Amino acid sequence: METYDTVGATMRPVPSAAAVVVVGAGYAGLSAALALQDRGIDVVVLEGSDRVGGRVLSEDLGSGLVVDHGGQWVGPTQSNLIAAADRFGCDTFATYDAGQHLELWADGVSRPFRGSGPDDGAGVAPYDAATELIDALAGTIDLDSPTATERLEEWDSQTVQSFFEANVPDVDAQRRLALSVQGVWTVEPRDISLFHFLFYVASAGGYEQLMETEGCAQERRFVRGAQSVALAMADHLGDRVHLQARVAGIHQADTGVQVETDRGTVSASHVVVAASPGAAVRINFSPALPLSRHRWMERSPMGDVAKIHAVYDTPFWREQGLSGQATVYGEPAVGVVFDNSPSDGSAGVLVAFVYADRVHRWAALPDYQRRAEVLSTLETLFGARAATPTHYTEKLWPQDPWAFGGYAASPAPGVWVEHGETGWRSPCGRIHWAGTETASVWNGYIDGAIASGRRAADEIVTALPGQPEQDG
Repeated sequence: METYDTVGATMRPVPSAAAVVVVGAGYAGLSAALALQDRGIDVVVLEGSDRVGGRVLSEDLGSGLVVDHGGQWVGPTQSNLIAAADRFGCDTFATYDAGQHLELWADGVSRPFRGSGPDDGAGVAPYDAATELIDALAGTIDLDSPTATERLEEWDSQTVQSFFEANVPDVDAQRRLALSVQGVWTVEPRDISLFHFLFYVASAGGYEQLMETEGCAQERRFVRGAQSVALAMADHLGDRVHLQARVAGIHQADTGVQVETDRGTVSASHVVVAASPGAAVRINFSPALPLSRHRWMERSPMGDVAKIHAVYDTPFWREQGLSGQATVYGEPAVGVVFDNSPSDGSAGVLVAFVYADRVHRWAALPDYQRRAEVLSTLETLFGARAATPTHYTEKLWPQDPWAFGGYAASPAPGVWVEHGETGWRSPCGRIHWAGTETASVWNGYIDGAIASGRRAADEIVTALPGQPEQDG
């Protein structure tokens, strides 16, 4: 697996000055730095952890087997991520989607299906009708200026749960919708603003884009893992990237900013904060940030998700005519399963996700009980062979000391209407904001993160004296 020189990035001295400092070496920060470097602007990237990639983390398990513990997929409309992968020669392959999916319903019965659920599955028809209503409402969102949306206050004053209860009387359809919310937003429907939910759907181009595989967000994977693009970006930036350089404070004056790290202070003209919201809210800003921006970060908690990989000698479920994809309702901790095997099928990998309330109970268990519960569900779905993997690994994102959760932060009800106009992504003087949560398109995804970094870079290019105007 391609690696970045993490030793050098940790040991080399942090410079005392740069034109621009980027805080965070996830996809947003790296794309901002790359866009600035491409324009000949002196930039330094400061990352608190010992790696690049942020909420994208790939691990080489040996013999060429790479698993993604964080974000991993790319869809055909995610043009920013596709362009970055093309630039650095990072190949993709199609997510395995042949055969029947499985649904383990709350009654304990496992049923095969294609599409949104078994043809005779409880609540499937009203679920489909509800998604059509969601798409219709999402189609009215102003993506470039969300707070200009006509029904902003009405929608931001209620939760997704209250919307489901008022508009989807079928309890089984509500159960299906709840798992969809858990799977995409990693929160419960009661936790998220209806407006943000609709904005997020609109930013992806529709509800189906978020849920399905072929032609949608889960269509393709990276041969060397989704972190491979970030590693290539960091390698291209070279000694501009500094790891284990946690930013503790950002001090702004009329003439510039001072960025305080564990390894020294960097002076700059502008700064891009591209850390996760969970990390950014812990930075000491002086003078204090405008109330709208502080409240936006403070009231946009990260989601709760764990990602588990079980590795086998072969993808044996394919022999049974199964895709390896499954949805699980009821008591089990696991909510969704995918086939995460390598492109050549030389090993079998099942990836299982535990979301929201399920994480809260499951994560509190001892290691061996967590493992036993996940493997029990996989055995129920795919048979006895699933109970004995050759390798088992977990990533609990709420315990990550830099992300503080995943996949993204979701504003609570009322935050968009109260603080969105200036708190969402408007610069605060010389401080600019990047991160997938600030994207208009593919908000919450790697593609949105890349776009946000480029937007922040464009803001700085406009603000810096002597810089040519941007094309387009």
